[in-house]
Amino acid sequence: MTFILLVITIAISIIAFYNKQVFDKLKFNPYLTAHHKEYWRLITYGLVHADWIHLGVNMFVLLSFGSLVSEYFELVFPGKSTYYYLLLYVGGLFISAAPSFGKHKEHPYFNSVGASGAVSAVVFSSIVFDPMNKIYILFVPIGIPAILFGILYLVYSAYMNQKGNDNIGHDAHFWGGIYGFILTIALKPILFQHFLHQIFG
Repeated sequence: MTFILLVITIAISIIAFYNKQVFDKLKFNPYLTAHHKEYWRLITYGLVHADWIHLGVNMFVLLSFGSLVSEYFELVFPGKSTYYYLLLYVGGLFISAAPSFGKHKEHPYFNSVGASGAVSAVVFSSIVFDPMNKIYILFVPIGIPAILFGILYLVYSAYMNQKGNDNIGHDAHFWGGIYGFILTIALKPILFQHFLHQIFG
């Protein structure tokens, strides 16, 4: 499923790079979503990206963590793993867009693109399963425990969202991560005990 999502997203993003009509039709614009009832934008914005770097980073992280989460889901949710994985990913897109929808639905010129919210959901789902897994950040030679990375990531996202002086959807990163963590535990509550046991022994 990770590979399928990867291929679809890369293909549509590349098409949108060269076709502005496709890009404009799929991007998330809260004003058009609310006033023209174009609700598909709450999901399709994750299929288009601002540029090659934006696409590359998101797809690299999705491939790295999505493959791992897919294996965990197959083990823990036999027979339902594909459905739950789609719920994680697509739900991550929807939930991470919700704050911007509420905040900017009267602002015609606000737009957002990228799968970052869904990718954050996948990353935080992996943290539930293996909180002590080492995560390596670019140019940092020492891996840090996934749980520590998750906490720092949320704090940074919340801070940068409040600061609001760049064009990055930090609120999408924050709420996508929260959603991924909570959904994974909600699907199988005993995972929270497993999560705590790995941290505290």
